[in-house]
Amino acid sequence: MLKKEINDLLTQTGPGTPMGEMFRQYWIPALLAEELPEDGCPQIRVKLLSERMIAFRDSEGRYGLIDEFCAHRGVSLWFGRNEEGGLRCAYHGWKFDVTGQAVEVPSEPEESNFCAHVKLRAYPLVKIGDVLWTHMGDPAKRPPMPEFEFAKVAAEQNYTSKRWQECNWLQAFEGGIDSSHVSWLHSGGLKNDPLFKGAKGNEYNLADFRPYFEVAEADGGLFVGARRNAEEDSYYWRITPWVMPSFTLIPPRGDHPVHGHWWIPIDDDNCWTYSFDYHPTRPLTQAELDAMRAGHGVHSENMPGTYRPTANKDNDYLMDRDAQRRGELFSGVRGIAIQDASLQESMGPIVDRSKERLVSADAGIIKARQKLRKAALALRDEGTTPPGIEPAHHQVRSAAVVLPRDASFIESSREALTAELGKPHASV
Repeated sequence: MLKKEINDLLTQTGPGTPMGEMFRQYWIPALLAEELPEDGCPQIRVKLLSERMIAFRDSEGRYGLIDEFCAHRGVSLWFGRNEEGGLRCAYHGWKFDVTGQAVEVPSEPEESNFCAHVKLRAYPLVKIGDVLWTHMGDPAKRPPMPEFEFAKVAAEQNYTSKRWQECNWLQAFEGGIDSSHVSWLHSGGLKNDPLFKGAKGNEYNLADFRPYFEVAEADGGLFVGARRNAEEDSYYWRITPWVMPSFTLIPPRGDHPVHGHWWIPIDDDNCWTYSFDYHPTRPLTQAELDAMRAGHGVHSENMPGTYRPTANKDNDYLMDRDAQRRGELFSGVRGIAIQDASLQESMGPIVDRSKERLVSADAGIIKARQKLRKAALALRDEGTTPPGIEPAHHQVRSAAVVLPRDASFIESSREALTAELGKPHASV
């Protein structure tokens, strides 16, 4: 059970809110690089943390993320022309560069310096890996660029997608640190999904439906350990790192790629789910890439030309009751990503957490809420930098390991949980 005022604090991310200001301290994914594929290509609308913006790549290859609306009469610059180093408004021809600076106001005399005094709100846009990242906070306090392993491996070792999720970021994120639902909701995927099936660890997930949870502190967030019975003298541990504010890594299965997510608020009722697969020591195979592009694993099949899943709330996520009755799909919904989205969206845009009844398996969720609240209030009240900003905090991995029953999951797995380019991941 969570008091309404705490739920509001955790879920509201618009300008001036405690959680919104905390998100603005980080470099966060703004869009996929594929959305601005070439110099001078059409600009796109972007909404992040309840702010409406335009992203564009100018004729010289520079990226920009600026206020959507022209400083003159408030026209959307989505209708503008991307030309000669800037974006020109379609209404009266005012032109802005990637920093938001007005560079031409055709109606003003040539000798006028009016342009120098007109500048739109703008944020940096930097390509790392498959993602264009932005920092929406104080430029004077801009942190170093992110160092997450998935964005640093060679291009052939990584694949990143995104999908629109029609609910608040927090309830989507909380599913990412909840390993207990895997044995139920994703049981069909463990057997049949090409990016999950065949790993020894699946046997433990499908045999033990009562995982025991332990949570360990990390410099940038938490390590959430889910313990299941393995052989007589050992336990199977799936260890999920969370780096604040909303980055998680799913423990690997055998030699399969490592999966993970970023959940980024669009506004209080919607979020972007960025999903990635990477392998630290080898290129992704063509079969793996084909499966990812087809919406298997943590990815989704999206409607052509959009990032909205083909299976969505308007068509009841293509529910298959026959497959549910046969036991092929526990929830009747196909695809691990859409299984998660369907249930998280079913809670409504923002779930009323005052009605929930949490249990011991929710230990990671409880600790994460506490850490988020503490960090947001410390930033608001004392100006304290929140965890997860430093590049050193990004050097984490997930792990799936079998340990002796008397071993500490965190102490026994320190090396496995540290990212290092070229080092094999730890998975049974």
